[in-house]
Amino acid sequence: GGMVPVLAGLYVGGAESCSSPAALSAAGVVAVLTVDAEEPPAVPGLRAMHVRARDEPGADLLSRLDECAAVNPGFQAQLKLYEAMGCAVDTSSVLYKRYRLEMLSQRFSEPQDLPGEVFAVDPTTVCQTLNTEVLYRCRKCRRALFRSSSILSHTEGMGPTAFAHKRITESARLSGNGQEKCTSYFIEPVQWMEPALLGVMEGQLLCPKCTSKLGSFSWRGDQCSCGRWVTPAFQIHKSRVDEVRTLPVGNFQTAKT
Repeated sequence: GGMVPVLAGLYVGGAESCSSPAALSAAGVVAVLTVDAEEPPAVPGLRAMHVRARDEPGADLLSRLDECAAVNPGFQAQLKLYEAMGCAVDTSSVLYKRYRLEMLSQRFSEPQDLPGEVFAVDPTTVCQTLNTEVLYRCRKCRRALFRSSSILSHTEGMGPTAFAHKRITESARLSGNGQEKCTSYFIEPVQWMEPALLGVMEGQLLCPKCTSKLGSFSWRGDQCSCGRWVTPAFQIHKSRVDEVRTLPVGNFQTAKT
């Protein structure tokens, strides 16, 4: 039969589809990939590639795939993420949360509406915290803000010199040893943040109870004190919160300041 359109500018057809240069030209075809036992006659003015294979279920196409097709880099990255999650979509995975936020940051210029599943549950709405989790509270008023499961860890950067386009003092260059500690927690958005995030690309994060400054956010990304650039960035300064660890025995809690 003739050429069957798959996408704009992409057609699938039998060997006879290449027998009419005029028809190919009229369809805007500029290159032809043929998978057949015999190489077809050359068509003037067209780029051509021939893969010698029969139309059989067991034909070896994998060995020639790399030279015939370029897989979308974005899809490749998603496949690597899928593999890293154990070949399952784990919505609780730090890798998946970071990926989902990166996709959102690319989609919105000024987010007016955010999917509810992007936000972690406000810890004040849940009575119990797992023994393995750490609760983080506002240092000033003790309001629960987020759990350790909301922290999106990142590999440490090379300190202040990680971003050469930013002005760096000579003293900072000399003192930087590549082992700078992160002074902020970079976390996923929590429900109490939603009013502050809508309609703007960046701003401050204030305690929902006492309004003391906790940190900042930027959908464009921000630089951690270790030098790593995080996009998007929802950072809470460690100096503004306390850790509360649940002990496995009894109902006592211990606070770390």
